[in-house]
Amino acid sequence: MRPRLSALRTAALLLAPAVVLAGCASDPTSPAAAPTSIPSASVGGDEREVRGVEPRVLLAHEAGLTLVDATTGETVREDAREGFLRLSDAGDGRRVVVADGDAFRVYDTGIERQPHGDHDHAFEYTPGLTDVAYTAAHAGHVVPHEGMTALFGDGDGSVQLVPTEQIGSDVAPVQRSTTPAPHHGVAVPVEDGLLVTDGTEEARSSIRLVRDGTEVTRTDDCAGVHGEAAAAPDADGDVVLFGCEDGPVVYRGGEFHKVPVRDDYARTGNAAGSPASPVVLTDYKVDPDADPVERTTRVALVDTRTDRLRLVDLGSSYWFRSLARGADGEGVVLTYDGSLAVLDVDDSTVERRIPVIAPWQEKDDWQQPGPVLRVVGDTAFVTDAEKKELVVADLGTGKILARHALEHTPVEMVAVTGEAPHAHAH
Repeated sequence: MRPRLSALRTAALLLAPAVVLAGCASDPTSPAAAPTSIPSASVGGDEREVRGVEPRVLLAHEAGLTLVDATTGETVREDAREGFLRLSDAGDGRRVVVADGDAFRVYDTGIERQPHGDHDHAFEYTPGLTDVAYTAAHAGHVVPHEGMTALFGDGDGSVQLVPTEQIGSDVAPVQRSTTPAPHHGVAVPVEDGLLVTDGTEEARSSIRLVRDGTEVTRTDDCAGVHGEAAAAPDADGDVVLFGCEDGPVVYRGGEFHKVPVRDDYARTGNAAGSPASPVVLTDYKVDPDADPVERTTRVALVDTRTDRLRLVDLGSSYWFRSLARGADGEGVVLTYDGSLAVLDVDDSTVERRIPVIAPWQEKDDWQQPGPVLRVVGDTAFVTDAEKKELVVADLGTGKILARHALEHTPVEMVAVTGEAPHAHAH
């Protein structure tokens, strides 16, 4: 039987020794605005051991940030904050990175679970938006991988690498570098260096492997490069997919491999990977002139071992916040009909559908509230923006574990269990 909500475990991230990059020496931090109800100096402090911790969900909305207990639905903490806030998992099972204009700010959810032999020790801390922040013009993508968390600044082309286990510390070492020109990009730490996109504000089609500040290899065959996802590593090490507008690119064995597609335009800009599977789930769009958006019903499954792409028609559309992976590597997609399509990525089939929210449709403006899917272990967390509701579902049984009313209309979400990622031996 699959574990219940209280027994969730965070899906493993790949951990290994940190890479070292040469870069500029500018100060990466700036003070964050203090939370509204608790002095910022106390956030992350007041450690106390408890019997156990329940998963928590951080929600971003027009009024700021709300931290919710995913089991009871109770509001744990509110932080007032103006502006459009984007949320990303910091990678340590406890903290969330908030892209807030020209800074990456760190939010502490206040829960932690530390394995100790055949049992865990659970701790709680004062939750909230901390004073830890990393300045970057137009803060963009956040990628935790190989024990490092990469922060990419679209407005200055900056890359900041922070040890994932120290992301919440104001004295964490930061490795900095810059790309040749600012662009909407992404960086991925890997065992043998740093994978980073290259381009300009007008066009981007390149990905480079940089080691100790020196370019080792590159590809210029990824039109409109956007997004990334790590797959299960192979005998040679890390395997990472990058989305392109003419078929994705896979980094494997120290080289870049182009995945062939039949369509002249085939955008795979949003992807979900799993350390349990060599197959990456991506979106798949074929109309570059769609106005306002292409409502595709097909997803792509890319086998990173063979560079083969297969299409699966879900019979209902989805959007970029719809893709996730389960604990065993299964694909999970939230579709317009309000259900979760659970995919066997090896057989390229839809195994089952789990109704979770009311039918919905993507809005013309991607920043407008819409449903969000996040999966941790065997549990799916889904927001219903129209009903202002958080739904928690068990992927194994298909049962709805909870429905929680929300005070604010959610825009973005991250779910955590407090458990740090486990080391993965290649």
